[in-house]
Amino acid sequence: MAGNVRPVADERDGLLTFLAQQRYVLRLAARGLSDAQARLTPTRSALSIGGLVKHVTSAERRWMAAVRGSPADGEDVADFVVGQGETLSEVLTAYDSAASETEEIVAGIPDLGQPVRVPWLPDEVDAWTVRWVLLHLIQETARHAGHADILREHIDGATAVPLMAATEGWPVRPWLNPRSPSG
Repeated sequence: MAGNVRPVADERDGLLTFLAQQRYVLRLAARGLSDAQARLTPTRSALSIGGLVKHVTSAERRWMAAVRGSPADGEDVADFVVGQGETLSEVLTAYDSAASETEEIVAGIPDLGQPVRVPWLPDEVDAWTVRWVLLHLIQETARHAGHADILREHIDGATAVPLMAATEGWPVRPWLNPRSPSG
């Protein structure tokens, strides 16, 4: 998937495609990192790249539970931490699984205007819609992809576009040198 989203067929396709693109960009920040690097918190915050991926995975699963009308647990601080017994590969596999689950759930919903009720609704909101949930997931994933870009640059100097270029096999250009995992 390139830096720009392909033309979309309709609203559902657009929402899912833009969400997939933001997931992809977040995953790029983890490209080539060791498990130890994925746990690093190189800034004043407690955020790590692996922890961000783990967080968006659990957030996406919570929202999809709400869309299905299942009980959805609240956020847990552990969502942001990759434990010593966890690997980056496992965290990324769980993220892929959550993405597949989201696409399957959304494909089965005839109306994106379907209401979604969650226990954490503000008093003035009766319900959100599936459409709103997807837009929120795009927003949340994009926000954390930006965080991950900053963290990655602090870890080893890698930035998003050279990582994307290496992942997608772009040629070297006068203005771009694809970044291999080793630097």
